[in-house]
Amino acid sequence: MTTSQPVAPTRDITPSRALTMSTVAFTVCFAVWTIFSIIGVRIKDELGLSETAFGLLVGTPILTGSLVRLALGIWTDRYGGRLVYTLTMLAAAVATLLLSFAHTYPQMLAAALGLGVAGGSFAVGVAYVARFYPAEKQGTALGIFGVGNVGAAVTKFVAPFVLVAWGWEAVAQLWALALIVMAVIFWFTTGDDPVIRAQRAGRAARPNLASEFAPLRNLQVWRFALYYFFVFGGFVALALWLPRYLIGVYGFDIATAGLIGAAYSVPASIFRAYGGVLSDRAGARSVMYWTFAVSAACTALLSIPAADYVVQGIDGPKAFHFEIGPWAFTGIVFVLGFFMSLGKAAVYKHIPVYYPQNVGAVGGLVGMIGGLGGFFLPLLFGVLNDLTGLWTSCFMALFVIVAASLAWMHFAVRRMERDERLQPA
Repeated sequence: MTTSQPVAPTRDITPSRALTMSTVAFTVCFAVWTIFSIIGVRIKDELGLSETAFGLLVGTPILTGSLVRLALGIWTDRYGGRLVYTLTMLAAAVATLLLSFAHTYPQMLAAALGLGVAGGSFAVGVAYVARFYPAEKQGTALGIFGVGNVGAAVTKFVAPFVLVAWGWEAVAQLWALALIVMAVIFWFTTGDDPVIRAQRAGRAARPNLASEFAPLRNLQVWRFALYYFFVFGGFVALALWLPRYLIGVYGFDIATAGLIGAAYSVPASIFRAYGGVLSDRAGARSVMYWTFAVSAACTALLSIPAADYVVQGIDGPKAFHFEIGPWAFTGIVFVLGFFMSLGKAAVYKHIPVYYPQNVGAVGGLVGMIGGLGGFFLPLLFGVLNDLTGLWTSCFMALFVIVAASLAWMHFAVRRMERDERLQPA
């Protein structure tokens, strides 16, 4: 006669509780992840950094948050989101606190690497939340979770005032405290997802590690990753870069630049929930077509530098001046952020549909590539500024990426449609 081993008790929570707490936690994590978009400007002035060095500083947390996403997604699939999410926030809090004591550029880069772990929380939340919802509702649920991107706007709204009043070190300390408080709240208000509960009760087996990585061999996964490189990586890059851009191009002070930058971050975050609803109703593919088409138009327009033109008229030379003013720029960036938010939700609608048993691994890889966009693009923006001397060169780079994404998606869709027609009835 055999006796079963006792199973540790787990807290059974509702899907809405899991979604709400995960979204709030992701908001706090994202606010920390983009902290250098504000304090980086002050640090640049204090240390006399070049544009390239500044781009590396603001992009370093994005690098860490991107690289850890695959591992965190897999760990979430295997050990549960409640544990992994809490530990992620605590680890990021320690690094953020240490940042306030950094004085040299290498020290700040080291601290930035550590606090970047906060960005990996996205992969944890996606894998955790998806297990609470059926396939037909996952687009909406993950879209709502992605609203946590609004943390970038929180940093842009609040951090400039804290910085002016008490210095950039106080921003780091307060943001670290917010992470610690959030980690404690999350641990005591959430529980394990249904799959982890079933595994611990002996009703389901934990998948082996090799099966977690198997879908990553599919080219389709890497195509989704390129989409996310633009819609998310481009979003993060602009969220970090816009305050610097607005100060350099339009001469705004840091508080005004932060507020206008938030006009981009807010729609690119809040409307992600609407993108999830649209993806459930109209299909993720249609949403992606609209996203890429409108984004290509916006980035093409923003790529045009201010210039003076002289044309030969009937009565002699005529001079014209072209420039996108601050209000027009803000409006175009708002539209760009809105469609990027739809695209972010649409990409992650695909993942649980095509890879329901590997959301953590596939979502982690796609999130990692998207996050790497948030690292490499600010660095590229700085390099392009140094090489070309054109502020609009950042939008030129984004136009090339979105055009390539649109072309690859269109040809892939046409190939799939052709293969379907050739299949016997």
